[in-house]
Amino acid sequence: MTTESVFTGLKVLDASSFIAGPAAATMLGDFGAEVIKVEPPGPGDPQRRLSYLPPSPRAEANYSWHLANRNKRGMVIDLKSPGGTKILKRLVEWADVVITNFPHGTREKLHLGYEEVSAWNPRVVYADITGFGDAGPDAALPGFDVTAYWSRSGLLASTRDAGAPPTVPVWGSGDYMSAIAVYAAVVTALYHRERTGQGTSVGTSLLAAGVWSTATLVAGALAGGAFFGLHDRTAPSNPLVNPYRCADDEWFMLVTTPAYWPALTRAVGHPELLEDARFRDVEGFIRNSAALTGLLDTEFRSRPFAYWKDVLDRERITYSLIQTPQETAEDPQLPANGIVVPLEGVPGLDRTVNSPVNVRGVPKVPAKRGPDLGEHTDEILAELGFDTAEIAELRTQGAIPGASGTEPTR
Repeated sequence: MTTESVFTGLKVLDASSFIAGPAAATMLGDFGAEVIKVEPPGPGDPQRRLSYLPPSPRAEANYSWHLANRNKRGMVIDLKSPGGTKILKRLVEWADVVITNFPHGTREKLHLGYEEVSAWNPRVVYADITGFGDAGPDAALPGFDVTAYWSRSGLLASTRDAGAPPTVPVWGSGDYMSAIAVYAAVVTALYHRERTGQGTSVGTSLLAAGVWSTATLVAGALAGGAFFGLHDRTAPSNPLVNPYRCADDEWFMLVTTPAYWPALTRAVGHPELLEDARFRDVEGFIRNSAALTGLLDTEFRSRPFAYWKDVLDRERITYSLIQTPQETAEDPQLPANGIVVPLEGVPGLDRTVNSPVNVRGVPKVPAKRGPDLGEHTDEILAELGFDTAEIAELRTQGAIPGASGTEPTR
């Protein structure tokens, strides 16, 4: 049974790799688009190996591959060969959307530049993502999310405590957030095409998405703002926004405002603090941050998290338990809201993470495994109009592998 969704009938050529481009294509597929993924000969998309590369959690199942490539059909094509160009042209003519992340220069050599692609199919929506944008001195640099999204944007320098060195962020996190920008650009272009009948070129960069994530601080810098400096947990710029530790060694993040100061004084059992002249306004919280943080530390350390959860909930104070990824994976809030969904066809992996865009009342396509390397090459070639003799000739020329479906993906 086919699930009808928003993009049922939309055809997407995923000529991208590792991770933002493929994840954007997956989001379109979640809403019913037909996605064909093209990989190069040999090992294919490097994301096939990400699950097994430290510090990725070790597991038998290739969870990273299926996360960003579920519900796709896969081909292996040597785009450097004349036969590969012939296949690519037919794929572009078939497609409504083409997604790529090859660097400028490389994509043109592979006949994946916008000028050539749009000449083949003027209605195509062409979406790309780069590391550092299309212009400027670093436009040609390769970029990963840890470098372009996190490091260059100011985000990584800002997410550490005073005196602590920079650390390695959760890799892939910038890619998956940037994928949302690619998806949004594609959807915007599809609406443009619906109104004008014209295809167009859209895109973003890891740097742009990273700066958008750091926008409050970067905008503050543009305004010439005076920064408070790196976070110091024992004397933060705002003690009402700070992590605190409980008696059972659980940590939670407190995020409240001066308007809730009376409620917080009741929660910690010190209503007399309302009369304390040190804490009568925002400037007082800033000046006396260390004293207030020390008081809150003492109180929160005196009882387990379950106690504070009950008290803070009763006072309607905003907070959250700081969970590990393992705890998050089993959080009942995730399946209740479709954040984690069943995955079909992968031994040892029966669930995956859903994309965060939802249209209420419109179903997403149930998640099925990503394709094995080259699994659907012959099948798709036949659909594109290549006959048996032509497919054999393409194989002889080296445009496609010697056998369809070469190496299964765990």
